[in-house]
Amino acid sequence: MSVRALVLLGVVAAGILALDQLAKFLIVANLEEGESIEVIGQLLQFHFVRNSGAAFSLASGFTWILSIVAVGVIVAIIVLAKRIKSAAWAWMLGLLLGGALGNVTDRLFREPSFGQGHVIDFIRVWGFPAIFNIADIAISTAMGLFLLLTLRGVHLDGTRASDTIERVPTPPAADE
Repeated sequence: MSVRALVLLGVVAAGILALDQLAKFLIVANLEEGESIEVIGQLLQFHFVRNSGAAFSLASGFTWILSIVAVGVIVAIIVLAKRIKSAAWAWMLGLLLGGALGNVTDRLFREPSFGQGHVIDFIRVWGFPAIFNIADIAISTAMGLFLLLTLRGVHLDGTRASDTIERVPTPPAADE
């Protein structure tokens, strides 16, 4: 167990959760549902919607199931955390944990009821088919980092798959 990796995971997760919930608080306090504010013209807008589903508003009738899955992800990260020694994996899992906590907080504590709350989404990017939030950005970034770490063969302890492969000694040159 690496204390530094655990601290990094916790700081990243807490930062994402705080930023996500603060942004959602400000959106709910300052916009009416369905209202938009141009941030960078049509390119970037804040558009307040409540999402009862998952990404792209899929599975909108399954809010309880989404809540249970999110809690399962949170528990799995907490259990897995003690094995992490890699800063990259700590960042990845911190982003995932913070994002999952941000959205599950909405599902558990926002209207219409406990466990069936709607996630506050508000970031609209021109040409992108969905409106999303900071937690969603963290989760998506975590998945990209997960793919990179996996493809590069980086283990939770920071070693690489190639580090564990025994090297075949090269034969001496003929003139030696």
